[in-house]
Amino acid sequence: MITKDILKDNAALFTIDKNLDRLIKRIELLSYLNPLNTEKEKHRFFSSKYTEEPIFKYPKQNFNAFKLQRSLFSNQLEKIEDDDIRDLYQGIVYYYANMVQTAEAIGERKKFFYNSLKLYGTPKEKDVANARFILHIKNEKEGENQEKKYTARDAQAYFEEFVERYDFPLNIKLSTSIAADAMVSNSTQTLYIKKNAKFNDNQLKTLANHEIGVHMVTTFNGLNQPLKIFSNGFPKNVETQEGLAVFSEYMSGALTLSRLKILAYRVIAADSLIKGYSFSDTFDLLHNQYKLDRDKAFIITLRIHRGGGFTKDYLYLTGLKKVYEYYKSGNNLSPLLTGKVSLDRVDSIVKLQELGLASKSIHITDSYSANKNNNSSIDFILHNLI
Repeated sequence: MITKDILKDNAALFTIDKNLDRLIKRIELLSYLNPLNTEKEKHRFFSSKYTEEPIFKYPKQNFNAFKLQRSLFSNQLEKIEDDDIRDLYQGIVYYYANMVQTAEAIGERKKFFYNSLKLYGTPKEKDVANARFILHIKNEKEGENQEKKYTARDAQAYFEEFVERYDFPLNIKLSTSIAADAMVSNSTQTLYIKKNAKFNDNQLKTLANHEIGVHMVTTFNGLNQPLKIFSNGFPKNVETQEGLAVFSEYMSGALTLSRLKILAYRVIAADSLIKGYSFSDTFDLLHNQYKLDRDKAFIITLRIHRGGGFTKDYLYLTGLKKVYEYYKSGNNLSPLLTGKVSLDRVDSIVKLQELGLASKSIHITDSYSANKNNNSSIDFILHNLI
């Protein structure tokens, strides 16, 4: 519990943090990036024998980008006395100002693409090399229980049982307008499940440990923090958060070679985007050259090309590598669960905790208590990523 003295001594910081919270809550980029007509355009694309570029429609935005950016930059950050904390908040203002520009440009191909690059960057040569390394490994025999026999309602029941190990509520909604089979909305603390999706046993385990075990854990830990930026998200938090989430899959024993290959395909697809590939070109690369199932190839291509070009998905693999190495070096993962934080700001998190401006994680990812991975191929891959 934060004391009155701490509130008084850091009045400027809390005023700025509260104001940023009010502004930032108006944009959640992914909520605007999920096309409203995915199934219709998928059918049209397949019917054209993969030649007609999909034309996606997106939700309307309910903010004025210019006014929102002006309000972000009007915060008097010079009033934050601590150099490190002030530097953190400067990065936060620039990060969210860029996110506003990116959200405003959804559907405007070049404008959106270049703005999104500032947020997420591009795969480096070593990232593409890691992806190719994974994809060259011979496929394993699929284990039992691979049949996709569970509906979205079945998944909902599974997740409701899974969350009982955590002390927080789980709000679940079925949706027809998300690109993934399941995703967490941080702003509404809601787990969305794709209404027409089907799941097998391992997918349910994977999604539970990924979405609930990390994304929901960091959502509710972030809400518990006195500073709202833990809830809204640090700059570069996506790579760390997705790395933690996939690492949770690994620790729970749910991470498979086929799942790692999906992450690798995302890197390949993001790299193709940087090289100027169209939607149909990226799809052709995945489906015809890499022989990936056409439905999976379409989803990966959609995730990369939505909005006008969105490289975020390559960060799952780079994030996993960084979190895996951080864990193997004997570091405590708890500070990374305090909210939507980033690995490069661990020192800032610890400092804020020491100053009484941040609390330690209430909820800890269940899978992190013991390593249940028994697949030597997965360990071999993670150990040999460059």
